[in-house]
Amino acid sequence: MLVYLRLFKESFSFAFNALRNNKLRTFLSLLGVTIGIFSIIAVLAAVDSLDKSIKSQLSALDSNTMYLASFSFGPTEVPRWQRETFDEVSYNEYRILKENLSGAKYVALQYYVKRENIRYESEQVSSINTVVVSNEFADIQVLEFEKGRFYNESESNSGKPVVVVGSEIARSLFGELEPIGKKVRIYGQKFTVIGVVKKEGSGLFGDSNDVSMFLPANYVRTRFGDNNPNIRNIVIIKPEEDADIAGLKAEITQIMRNRRGLKPDEIDTFFISVISGLQDAIDGIIGTMNLIGWIISGFSLLVGGFGIANIMFVSVKERTNLIGIQKSLGAKNKFILFQFLFEAVILAVVGGIIGLLLVWLGTLVASGLTEDFEFVLSIPNMLIGFSISSFIGLISGVIPALSASRLDPVEAIRTGM
Repeated sequence: MLVYLRLFKESFSFAFNALRNNKLRTFLSLLGVTIGIFSIIAVLAAVDSLDKSIKSQLSALDSNTMYLASFSFGPTEVPRWQRETFDEVSYNEYRILKENLSGAKYVALQYYVKRENIRYESEQVSSINTVVVSNEFADIQVLEFEKGRFYNESESNSGKPVVVVGSEIARSLFGELEPIGKKVRIYGQKFTVIGVVKKEGSGLFGDSNDVSMFLPANYVRTRFGDNNPNIRNIVIIKPEEDADIAGLKAEITQIMRNRRGLKPDEIDTFFISVISGLQDAIDGIIGTMNLIGWIISGFSLLVGGFGIANIMFVSVKERTNLIGIQKSLGAKNKFILFQFLFEAVILAVVGGIIGLLLVWLGTLVASGLTEDFEFVLSIPNMLIGFSISSFIGLISGVIPALSASRLDPVEAIRTGM
């Protein structure tokens, strides 16, 4: 055992001295591996950070939350021309579902409308994300409030001109003033501010609540009518905790088919999308992004590996005379093999560590520049980078090392001379 430890130590020492004596060549070899490892780990870190942020955004919602609409949130086999003939989910259908669904805890109505302006005295914020929803929306999305509250069922049903604004909207309009009770102008009419949503940071799915305002759905319905072609409708359904999700989905389907008078051989003229299905779709996208990142970065690693192999062959050629002398003095093939193998592995590992360090510095800078998005370099990704760099060094150095260890000492000395 001690003999092998000494062999490792001496081989490592020879390899380290060889790298130190050829600084420029060592630097060029390191560069290829560094770029390769940096590319792979940077992609993995970026994708992991995106995945973490998306799941954080979705965590506020029950994974079984359902969205009923005339359009699908994910891929569908229904052709586009046919989807465009589907009627929007109506207010009456929302009321029927709310009154008859047995496994639903909350049923909310949302209208997708164009962006609007909001004005308070001389201050105005333009092109605001306008969220037009019934009162149940606050319970489904679990909104938290900095001040005030969300509108209640009575205010929602009557379409009362009240508004809940995001923290950034409140700051832009009112500054240090108390926002609750202030009169703002939207759609050319005065609305009373009754709540300010707690700051949450940027959103990945559209605008953040910080830069949004919430209006009662029935106000917009009364103002623009039920069949406005510029407004899209959606019903959001949050099941009871112990609800049979498949059964609830079947119940929604049956109610909607009966309501629309669809025959047994006719397809559904609506879509029911579930958050868990959206999460599966996101996982698939994340997996594809990781795969593409590996393929692209793999070419960089391949170049780095060839660079190390090339340098190692040059190193063997330069030290042929030395190898012959070492072998003539009794050096074993294993000693020569490990000497060159360690040289290749050290090159690759040091290059990998530099690549990881650059990624780590990059995540710190990127997180500092983006206030609401955190870039993460996880320990598993660091281990992946270290393992890959070691493997690249081992593979790149094994053939040159084997060729060096098999040299005939007499021929090596003569060739070197």
